[in-house]
Amino acid sequence: MVRLGVNIDHVATVRQARLTVEPDPVHAAVMAELGGADQITIHLREDRRHINDRDLTILRQTVKTRLNLEMACTDEMVKIALREKPDMVTLVPEKRQELTTEGGLDIVSNFDSMSDKITALRDAGIFVSLFVDPEVDQIEKSADTVADAVEIHTGRYADTKGAARREELSRIIFAGEKCRELGLVLNSGHGLNYTNVGEIVTIPGMNEVNIGHSIIARAVLVGLERAVREMKEIIHRALMDAGL
Repeated sequence: MVRLGVNIDHVATVRQARLTVEPDPVHAAVMAELGGADQITIHLREDRRHINDRDLTILRQTVKTRLNLEMACTDEMVKIALREKPDMVTLVPEKRQELTTEGGLDIVSNFDSMSDKITALRDAGIFVSLFVDPEVDQIEKSADTVADAVEIHTGRYADTKGAARREELSRIIFAGEKCRELGLVLNSGHGLNYTNVGEIVTIPGMNEVNIGHSIIARAVLVGLERAVREMKEIIHRALMDAGL
């Protein structure tokens, strides 16, 4: 079964719109787990635009499944991760001016600066995943680190249609084959929703998908527990139809 990680950043985004105390992402994590989430994902950004340090500390104490901390590969964030000890860290690129993560890490160009930090996280018993585009050179370089997994950036797949989408899906499938060949756990995320997740979860070897915006948007209308349960049902149905 492909695991579902639910990203609750946008619950905190609503809270920060009024700089108040609600809605509380800690409560959201509880509801997501009740709906069947296999993992809670949060992104602690340098500018703390949504999730903050308090959220991370309390979620580390209260999440019953797994806590996946998305973060930039900086000294500050590594220090925080080593203190809080999430179950998993996903290293992502980060720009202050971006609305959301725009692409994958450049492992090839930044191997030396990232390698020691990845080792420090692994030595602390934290599972490490690298958020990368579906490019063979980036995946091969990821395997040269001691990272456990890669999360394939599915944003371009989600944003395209027709032949362009099929081409992007082929790139992701090929990237998945390379991950398995190199012994990397295969995850994916970004832009996935209720209509496109089925093709991704049936890629051979897919371990987990991380989805945020689509689930939180659906939750505004039907509630978070139901929104997560509906996504889980779509994933399960896609796997059953594919004989997986």
